[in-house]
Amino acid sequence: MYAAWYEKNGVAAEVMKTGELPDIEPAAGEVRVRLYASAVNPSDVKARGGSRPIRWPKLIPNSDGAGVIDKVGAGVYRKVGERVWVFNGQWDRPFGTSAQMITLPAALAVPLPDQVGFEQGACLGIPVMTAHRALFADGPIAGKTVLVTGGAGVVGHYAIQLAKWAGARVVTTVSSDAKAAHASAAGADIVINYRSEDVAARIKSASGGVDRIVEVDFGKNLPVSVEVLKDSGVIACYASTGIPRPQYPYPELLWRNPVVRQVFVYTMPDAAKSQSHADIARWVNETQPIFAIAERFKLADVISAHQAVERGEKIGHVILDTN
Repeated sequence: MYAAWYEKNGVAAEVMKTGELPDIEPAAGEVRVRLYASAVNPSDVKARGGSRPIRWPKLIPNSDGAGVIDKVGAGVYRKVGERVWVFNGQWDRPFGTSAQMITLPAALAVPLPDQVGFEQGACLGIPVMTAHRALFADGPIAGKTVLVTGGAGVVGHYAIQLAKWAGARVVTTVSSDAKAAHASAAGADIVINYRSEDVAARIKSASGGVDRIVEVDFGKNLPVSVEVLKDSGVIACYASTGIPRPQYPYPELLWRNPVVRQVFVYTMPDAAKSQSHADIARWVNETQPIFAIAERFKLADVISAHQAVERGEKIGHVILDTN
C-alpha cells in the first residue's frame, strides 16, 4: 500500500516520508478499510510536531478518513463493500489514515450515508464528534442560546450547524468579514467580530447571556465567559491554546452553578461516541450539512498538506486523496 509516515517528531519537510509499505491484515474484531480520503486535522499536525512523542518505529498520521470495508477479521459481522467513515484511526496505534488502507476495531468504522462523499465523510470524525459532545453532553439545547467561539473553525462550523438543527439560537465570534460570512452561511443568528467589537456587551444586549458555550480557547476567553454565562450554564471547552494553564475565576462563577466540561474526543466514553454517531446520521439525513473543504492534496503531497494546516490561512478542512 502507498502511505505517508514519519519516524521521528519534527518539521513536516524534514520528517515526512511517502512510499510503499506492506499491505496490512485485520486482526480479530477489526475491519480493513480501503481509504479514499483522509482529513489532516490540527491535532495530527501538532502530534507530528511533538505534542505526542512517537512511540513506534514508524507512524502513519491522521485519525479521520473515509472509504470502503474490503476485509474483515474473525468475529466481525460487517459487509465487505460497506461505505464507512473512520475516527480515532491513529489514536494509540501506529497506523492512521494517511495511507491507502487502515485496519482498526470495527466500532471505529461508522456507516457512511450514501449521499455523503468520501471527502465529506473524512470530515465527520474529530470536528463533528467534538462539536456534538460539547453541545449535547449536558442535555437538550432546544430553545437555549449557545455561544460558539471561533465559528469559522472546523469544530465551530459544525457546532453552529448542529446547534441550529437541535433548535438553539446561536451566537458566534469570528475575526474577519470572510469568517463572518462563513459562520452566517452555517446558520449563526448573531455573528460578532471579536477584533472590532465588545463581545460581552454585544451578547448581553442581544440575548442577555448564553446557556452554553462551545469554547475553542478556554483560558483566553474566560473573561468574556464570566460576563455572559447564565445560571446553570455550561462551558464545554476543547482547547486552551492561548492560555494553557489559566487562573480559574472561582468566586465569580460559583454562584451560577456552572458546569465546566473539557472535551477530548479520543477518550470520551463509548456511550458518548455511539450517541454522536446516531445523531450525526440523523443530522446528515435530515439536513444538508455544509462541508467546507479548503484544500485538497494527493497523498504524495502530504508535506504541503501539513504546511497548509499549519498556516491556517484558508477556511475549512485540508483533505488528502488516498485513492
